[in-house]
Amino acid sequence: MAIYTHLNKRDCSRIAEEFGLGDLVTYSGVRNGSVNTHYLLEAKRGRFFLKIDEVKKELETRQELDLLLFLRRQGFPCIQPIRSKKGKYYHELHGKYLSVSRYMDGITVPVEVLTLPQLEVLGHTLADLHLIGRGYKKGIDNRFAFPKVVMMYRDVRKEIPAHLRNITRVMEDELSYLEGYLDNNLPKGVIHGDFFTDNIKFKKTRLVGVLDFEAACRGKFIYDLATAVNALCYLDGRYRIERFEALISGYESLRPLSLPEWDSFPNELRFSSIRFTITRIKEFYLRKMDENHRVYKDFKEFFDRLLILRREKEGGMEDILLAMATGYDYRKYQKSKPAK
Repeated sequence: MAIYTHLNKRDCSRIAEEFGLGDLVTYSGVRNGSVNTHYLLEAKRGRFFLKIDEVKKELETRQELDLLLFLRRQGFPCIQPIRSKKGKYYHELHGKYLSVSRYMDGITVPVEVLTLPQLEVLGHTLADLHLIGRGYKKGIDNRFAFPKVVMMYRDVRKEIPAHLRNITRVMEDELSYLEGYLDNNLPKGVIHGDFFTDNIKFKKTRLVGVLDFEAACRGKFIYDLATAVNALCYLDGRYRIERFEALISGYESLRPLSLPEWDSFPNELRFSSIRFTITRIKEFYLRKMDENHRVYKDFKEFFDRLLILRREKEGGMEDILLAMATGYDYRKYQKSKPAK
C-alpha cells in the first residue's frame, strides 16, 4: 500500500463522483504496504478505500473483483467493492485500474501481540476461505507458481550485487531442490496467498475482515497454510510451536489436512520462504523509486526462515517437524481405523 500513483483533490473528487460516494470531504494516501497504491477517502456517504492496481491488467483486475464479490455473497468477511455509475466495479485512470470499497472497521494486530485464541480464529478463517472457494469455478492464474518464481529469480539475479552472492548460492540450491520435491497433486482451490497480520482486522478476539486479495488465485491449500505459518508463527528469529499448534488447530477444526498434505508441509514452508525472499528483493530492494515514498520490507526476514527450514540455522524447526510428524501419524491412524 505504498503511494506510487499520486492523486490530487480534483482526481479524488472525480472518483467520488464516479462511484456515487457523495461530495469529497478529505483524502489521504496510505503508506504502509507494498505493491499497490491506496487512498482513504472520506465523503458525504462515509469512509471508503481506494485501490490503484500498479501491477494487474484489466482482466486480472476484473478477476480479483469478481472473486471478492463471490466471497461476499457467501458471507466471507472480505472487502465489499462498490459499483460505479457506469455499472462497473473498476475505473481506468492514467492507464491503470482502480476500485473502491467500503472502509472496514477494526484494527490490525501486530504479529508479536497475537494471542493463541486469535491464531485459532485465523486458522479457522483460512480454512473457511478454502472451503467456500471450492464453489468458485472460475480460474485465476497463479502469478507465484513455482515456474514463475524461478523465472522471476532469474531476472532478479542479474541485478543482485556481488556482496549478496552467498544468498544467490543458497537460493539456486533451494530452487533446484524444490523442483524435484514439490508435490503438485495436492488439494487446490481459491487461496489468499498473503495471509499476514497487516491484511487482517480484528475487534478484540473477533476477526472482522480479511484484506488484500492481490495474490489470490487458484493454488494449493497447503501452500496457503504454509505461508500463514511463516507469517504468523515466526517470532524473534524462531518458529514458535505454541503458535503453530493454535493455528493448525483452528484450521483443522474445519478442514483436516490429508496425509499427502502433512507430508509436503515442510517443502511448502520452504517454497513460501523463498518466494517471499525473491519478491521482496524485486519489489523493495531493487525497485527504483523515490526514496521518500519507498516502503521497505526486508527480504532477509524470509531468507532467515529459509535457512532455518534448510537446517542451516537454529530456530525451532525441530519442534515444528515433530508436530507435523505427530499430525501425520494421527491422520494415518484415523484413516486406517476399521469402520464401526
